[in-house]
Amino acid sequence: MTEVIQERLINAELYVALKLKQMKQSRIYKALLDDRGDVPGWVLVVLMTTGLVTALWTIAAPRLTAILKNSLDAMNGIR
Repeated sequence: MTEVIQERLINAELYVALKLKQMKQSRIYKALLDDRGDVPGWVLVVLMTTGLVTALWTIAAPRLTAILKNSLDAMNGIR
């Protein structure tokens, strides 16, 4: 009985070792180990620019609205 269990354990160990070797040779595993960076630089530049524009727009929106309104009112006065 114990010989059967030992044989099954050895077979299971060999099966797992074979599958692990196959997994290490796969493209997905190699891609996961690739340490070139997970976010390209241009994505960071776009996100940082968007954040900066949003922050500036939030601060400057009331002033820009007032400038636009004043200039449109001045244009109406010219006619």
